[in-house]
Amino acid sequence: MNLRRDVFQAIADPTRRAILVLVAAQAMTAGAIASNFDTARPTVSKHLQILTECELLKQEQTGREIYYHLNPQKMKEIADFIEPFRQMWDDRFNKLESIMKTYIKK
Repeated sequence: MNLRRDVFQAIADPTRRAILVLVAAQAMTAGAIASNFDTARPTVSKHLQILTECELLKQEQTGREIYYHLNPQKMKEIADFIEPFRQMWDDRFNKLESIMKTYIKK
């Protein structure tokens, strides 16, 4: 059965977010990624599988090694989704700051 994974469920996990940060700096093999965590390699492999299914990571085979790369297009889709919410909160905080400055001056 082929499950369609939700990208936001994938990034909700702190280990998967940490993997994304690692791979953002440079492409890495599963072994190199796993060496950064105190969990079993199969656990890291499952995280990599989920991130790959969500298209947050891309795999590239070089010889016998598989390297994981960050998929910037998918990350941009996430950022584009979040941007209106960020803008809304920025606007609210700016209004609050303005009100507070007015109140403090009185």
